[in-house]
Amino acid sequence: GNRQSPIDIVSNQAVFNPSLNPLVISYDHCTSINLSNNGHSVMVEFDDYDDKTVITGGPLEGSYRLKQFHFHWGTQRNSGSEHTVDGKSYPCELHLVHWNARAYSSFGEAAAAPDGLVVIGVFLETGGQHSGLNRLTDALYMVKFKGTKTQFDDFNPKCLLPSSFEYWTYPGSLTTPPLNESVTWIVLKEPIKVSEKQMERFRKTLLFSGEEEEQRIHMVNNFRPPQPLKGRKVQASFKC
Repeated sequence: GNRQSPIDIVSNQAVFNPSLNPLVISYDHCTSINLSNNGHSVMVEFDDYDDKTVITGGPLEGSYRLKQFHFHWGTQRNSGSEHTVDGKSYPCELHLVHWNARAYSSFGEAAAAPDGLVVIGVFLETGGQHSGLNRLTDALYMVKFKGTKTQFDDFNPKCLLPSSFEYWTYPGSLTTPPLNESVTWIVLKEPIKVSEKQMERFRKTLLFSGEEEEQRIHMVNNFRPPQPLKGRKVQASFKC
């Protein structure tokens, strides 16, 4: 395909676009439902039957509803994120997946359309403990195996966002099969800080394998490497 993700964001080749709007993230009345291990990541799903939890602004026309968020991580500090910035990887990347409910009647339908999805990418770097992430890392043991799910309500992912919403944006794809080219990517420049101990929870608790499987494989390195740009322009909401 011609618009695959992730990519390496070369900061001095990103084009500052002064007409890009600020990103507006309205997660106030958030309705998380469950936490699950889908065999390639750990995911929190949301009620998405109305516009309680949406994003607007940025490069978007209209609003997009939050469906789920999940993470990608490595075995150590110097790899794990899907996007890289000037060749630099972060230990983890959070993806908040939203869909276009004005144009499409379901997430599945939106996921097949070129303007169907918007994913916000947030880099995690090691530093101090992140209090907002604790509730999630403390629950990971309940979804150790592929195919397991547990109730996880009243979690608002607003706490997982950095203070600055400066971003890069480009047209791309899902990074896991079926790799649909249906995603407008919004990658936030500022990372959030989490502790090494919190990262170890991801690396040591979760398995790629189901409970019945003999072989127990730790869920690590669940990231796709950067894909060729193929002439796409990356736009920046800020001056370099």
